[in-house]
This record gives sequence, structure tokens and C-alpha cells, in this order.
Amino acid sequence: MTPAGPEYRWLLPSAVVAPELPGDRPGRNRPRRTVRDWIVDTCAFLCAAAIGMLAADAMSQASDYSETLQAADQLAGALACCALWLRRRWPVQLAWVLVVVTLVAPVAAGAVLVALFGVAVHRPLKPVVATVGAAALVTSWVQPVLRPDPSTGLLANAIMGTLMVLLAMGWGMLVRARRQLVVALRERAVRAEREAALRAEHAQRLAREAIAREMHDVLAHRLTLLSVHAGALEFRPDAPPAEVARAAGVIRDSAHEALQDLRQIIGVLRSPDEGAEDRPQPTLATLDALVAESREAGMKVTLDSRVGDPQTVPAATGRNAYRIAQEALTNARKHAPGAEVTVTVTGRPGDGLGIEVRNPAPVGDVPEVPGSGQGLIGLTERATLAGGRLEHGPVPGGGFEVRAWLPWPS
Repeated sequence: MTPAGPEYRWLLPSAVVAPELPGDRPGRNRPRRTVRDWIVDTCAFLCAAAIGMLAADAMSQASDYSETLQAADQLAGALACCALWLRRRWPVQLAWVLVVVTLVAPVAAGAVLVALFGVAVHRPLKPVVATVGAAALVTSWVQPVLRPDPSTGLLANAIMGTLMVLLAMGWGMLVRARRQLVVALRERAVRAEREAALRAEHAQRLAREAIAREMHDVLAHRLTLLSVHAGALEFRPDAPPAEVARAAGVIRDSAHEALQDLRQIIGVLRSPDEGAEDRPQPTLATLDALVAESREAGMKVTLDSRVGDPQTVPAATGRNAYRIAQEALTNARKHAPGAEVTVTVTGRPGDGLGIEVRNPAPVGDVPEVPGSGQGLIGLTERATLAGGRLEHGPVPGGGFEVRAWLPWPS
């Protein structure tokens, strides 16, 4: 990720286009120059050459400035300016060399200022920039003594050199600070995008788990009815035609309702935001229909509802209570066929909603059903996510009981 698109990369410094600033982690490859870097380096070269020419012109006024010394100064200044093209690759080494050269060659003053600026931009303050800067400050006071400028005094020359060094380094540190801010904001944006992707993935996983639980709770009840009546037809082929017709009707109705439920769940997967408000969801008020459906399937179910008005129960709480009762009735039908099941619902606003489903021990041996216990695990998780609790287990004297409590705000 970069602060701008690929079509604008040439407008940015290579240090900002790269994942991190140069010098932050030694050993990393140096980023390639962008078009902006070439323009900046060319301007820096021209500025250093102009300052060097001004210094050479000032030094030419000295009486002892021979042609040999003038040629040596000009050669040193030219080499120093040309060496600036290496400042991005070896900024610290170049700055040390130019600081030493400027002691005896004032014409290299412009090049050393550019080199100090580059060090401050591309390297951290401690210890690199502080060390090179201290050496440059010492040089700004020693150089006027070794090569005095005839047009200005010793003190004025030293003060001017000190100010120029501080200005170059201060400007470089300001540029580096701004680039560090850009890099930090970029890293924060990348981290925010990654966290958003993780949150979206987590939300999708939770949605898939919720759909899986809903599919189990809905289809297990319908398919159990199919299994019970299909088994009855298989083991009693000589049953009266009326009973066969009733069992076949229950199988047909259960298959149709299971198909409808499956279509609704698949509809949620295909378009979770469309038509969600049109799909009826079970509530506590539809618990009577569930009990009636179980009775039609041949179960003995007693419903004891002590809730004054089931319509006042919050929709989410009522739906969870319905699913708990549905799964408990399904388990009772599978593991205790023929036993009478009692469903008790109690509660009021502020105290919570309690659901209790109890059945006695079955008569005779009951074959083991594959996958037993998975539904109760899902119910426990459903109740916990809703802020309630669910307990299940055998009761004294035989039988099984499922007890759940769900919050019902006042």
C-alpha cells in the first residue's frame, strides 16, 4: 500500500514509496529513485555548485590565492558536487568525507550542506546524525582559521557556517519527521484494513455457525417425524388403512415443511439482507403449534405454560425458547419413544424465562441413535450466547430433563 496510486508514485520520494524509511532497519535494499528523486538530486547538485562558485569567487580575493591552489579548490569542489549523486546510497560515509574535505577546501561548502541534509533525512538522529552534525559544527569553526575568507571576519565566518550547518540538519530532520508520520499513518491504515478483514471473517463465521445451528434445530424435528412414521409403516405393514393413511399424511406434511424450512435457510445464505422481515420466525406464541404437531405425530405431550401473554416475550427470547423446546421434544421422541413428555414454561419480565422439558425413562431397550448429544451442545451454546444458561441430564428415578433459563428484561 502506498499513499497514492501507481500513476502518482513518480511524485513521491522513494523513501515514502518504500515500506519503511531508509536506516530504520539496516540491511534492507535501498529503494530505487523515483522521478521526483532525480529532480531533487539535480537541484541539490546545482545548488551545491552555485554555493561552491560563490565561495571560490570570495576566496579569489585573497592575496596568497595562487593559481595552483585555485585549481585544487575548483577540482575538490567539482568532485564534491559530483559525489552528491551517491548520497542516497552512502549518505553517512559521504558526509564524513565532505566534512574532512571542507576543512581545506571551502569550495566544497555547498556539497557538505547537501550531504548533511541527506544524512538528517535518511538516518535517525542518534547516534549517526548527532555525531556527523557535531563534527560539521567543529569544522565550521576550524575551517575559517585554516582558510580564512578575506571578505568577512573570522567570527562572522564561523557564525555563518554554524547557522548553515544547523539549518541544513534541522531542515533534514523536519523532512524525516514528516515522512515518518506518513509511514506511520500508512501502517495504521494497513493494520485497520487487516483488522476490518478479520472482523468481517469473524462475523461470517458466526453467521455460518448460527445458520448451521438453525438448520439442525429445524430439520432435526421434521426428519425425526419422518423417521418415526416411516419406521411404523415398515414394522406394521398390516396396520389398518386409516392409520397407514394418517402416517403417510404426517410423512408428506413433514417432508413438505422440512423442504420449506430448508428453502428459507438457503434463502438466508443467498440474500441475507433481502426479505428477512418477510420470513416468519417462531416465537413463544407458536409453541402451542409445535406441541400440537408432536401430538399428531403420536407423542404424548403435556404443555404447562405459566406465562400470561406469550406475545409480550421478546422475539429473540421467544425464538430461543421455541428452539430449545423443539430440540428437547425431538430428543425425547428419539430416545424415549412412547413416553409422556412434560413441557413447562414459566417467567415474567425481570425474572427471566424458564423452559423445562422432562420425560420418564423409556419402556424397553432403545437403540442407540448416531450423532446423539450434538443438539444439546448446540442448545447450550445458543442459551449462552443469549445470556442465559442450559442444563440437561438424567433425573432421579429414571428419565431425562432439559432446563433452560433465558433473560427477559423488565
